[in-house]
Amino acid sequence: MPESKDRFGRFTEAFARAMGTPGFLIGMTIFVTFWLGYNSIMPPEAQFDPQDQGFPLLTLVLSLQASYAAPLLLLAQNRQDDRDRVQIEQDRLRAERNLNDTEYLAREVVALRMAMRDMATREFIRAELKSFVDELDERQGGVERRAQ
Repeated sequence: MPESKDRFGRFTEAFARAMGTPGFLIGMTIFVTFWLGYNSIMPPEAQFDPQDQGFPLLTLVLSLQASYAAPLLLLAQNRQDDRDRVQIEQDRLRAERNLNDTEYLAREVVALRMAMRDMATREFIRAELKSFVDELDERQGGVERRAQ
């Protein structure tokens, strides 16, 4: 059953796409023009849709086409709406994941910045080494004085 339903759905979409093309409109215009022209120019015995009766067969054909076209177009539109609904849901989920990822990365950046504040900077290390060298120089100077 689902395969048959899907096949019919694909048919309705193809039908809807075909009805919306310039080729279809041009073809219908040529068809109706030929129909009207033939039934207007030919003698009454050769006309299959008499002009004096207001082209009842053409009216019937166009009404029949319209009565099938409207529901098929609606079915195609419903299928498109269902696809759009699924796509919107997928887009919403993707946006939610992206937001979660962005928030996670923002928290990580903040954590890294906080950790960087606790790290020793180049200037701090230089100052500590200078202080250590000065202290060593003082000790060594004191040892040399005692040795004298």
